[in-house]
Amino acid sequence: MGTLTYDSRVTASFDDRVLAHLQSVIWSKLRRGESFPFTWTDPMRSGLGRTSIWLSPSVSLTFEYFGGRQPRLNPGWVEALTKSANSPGGLTLVPEPDAPTGSPGGANAG
Repeated sequence: MGTLTYDSRVTASFDDRVLAHLQSVIWSKLRRGESFPFTWTDPMRSGLGRTSIWLSPSVSLTFEYFGGRQPRLNPGWVEALTKSANSPGGLTLVPEPDAPTGSPGGANAG
């Protein structure tokens, strides 16, 4: 499990593979100077079911990974997450689509 830390105050745990995909999408948007919301559910934290943060280039983010190996990214999932991030509701964690046959990535890779 990796950790996303927002503005040194909010932390969220995600599987390293999920976190790597989120990082790719978030950094891509922030590099372009785009601000957007990110909402996720965290059933492990008692009393808190959903968290939303406003991501902008001026707020610090830290991505910490449990494993030392960079997970292989599924381009289809990056695309689906980017589409979510560009929507009026902002970035939400959408299910990973299957990778096309014969291409690296997918739910079981990395």
